[in-house]
Amino acid sequence: MADDALSSVNSLVSSLNASINNAVEAIKKSQSNQAVGDVKEFSKTVKKSALTTAGGATDIGVISKNTTRLNVASTLAPNDKVDFYKFKVVTSGELTMGQVGDDGVHVQLMNRLGRVMADSDPKAGDNYTAFKKLQAGNLSVDKGDYTLRVTRDKGQSDKDPKNYAMQLVMGNYSQDYDTVAKQPAKGDTGLTLTTGQQAMLDGLNQAIGSMNSIPTGQTGTQKLMGSFSLFV
Repeated sequence: MADDALSSVNSLVSSLNASINNAVEAIKKSQSNQAVGDVKEFSKTVKKSALTTAGGATDIGVISKNTTRLNVASTLAPNDKVDFYKFKVVTSGELTMGQVGDDGVHVQLMNRLGRVMADSDPKAGDNYTAFKKLQAGNLSVDKGDYTLRVTRDKGQSDKDPKNYAMQLVMGNYSQDYDTVAKQPAKGDTGLTLTTGQQAMLDGLNQAIGSMNSIPTGQTGTQKLMGSFSLFV
């Protein structure tokens, strides 16, 4: 039974990886932007943050006009409500975004202040018009930091996984960057300690260790004298 379960899991993982790879290749072929010279290709596989805010966005790279193209592929797993991706634009120009994957995926482009600039929801008015421009390569953007927010369309069940891949480019490109974003590690809270917080935690752990090493059955004076080591 255990072997059957493991085989089933391995099969699911293999199918997911194949789906992601196919999505990336499909989106590359669908774009009209041209490669310049011998394209240098780079790829990375990362784990998404467990945070469900833009602060936990996965970094997918830098957009430079006529230089870089960014590709990202992932899955909204069951009960995974939102994914965030951040990227930096270093040259102003007209941005193009392509998208492939399962139906029912909702994509929004936001600026560094969190304002929605383009929205794939047909009911989003001007933001939907901007999204169509983004797909056609006619959306002008300034230099700066941007975020992609990926959710399910309204009415889609949170229990249904959604595979998707997106691509960003400005003009032509000579460097191609692929990011495969997998689910957060089990038990990951998405919270990262600062250097000061980590030092404090290390100090507390050391103090607890010292307290555990203090012999029991001592007088009050002996215990106090022994506890001085906590502050050394």
